[in-house]
Amino acid sequence: MTRSVIEEDLTIEGNIASEGGDIEVKGRVTGDIASRSVDVHVGGEVQGAVTAETVKVQGRQSGRIQCTELSLEKNAEVKADVTAQTLISEKGARLVGKVQITGG
Repeated sequence: MTRSVIEEDLTIEGNIASEGGDIEVKGRVTGDIASRSVDVHVGGEVQGAVTAETVKVQGRQSGRIQCTELSLEKNAEVKADVTAQTLISEKGARLVGKVQITGG
């Protein structure tokens, strides 16, 4: 399994796809991300759709999230329409948008 890291000083404009890999966002992505897992760190930002099995947000995300398991940590700021089987949210996390939890 491959782990790709977008560091703090890196800005990517465009879509990212990693079939079966993991993507960590510490910098900024303007575009859609498709991967096995996506982790948006504190200070990281994604403006675009995120599609993955597992999504963990500590930073900022806006767009759409479609995943199996979504975890929002205390510093998360999410402005997105969300479709997930499960949602875990820490106290302090912010989520604005339409949320659909499908169970599973």
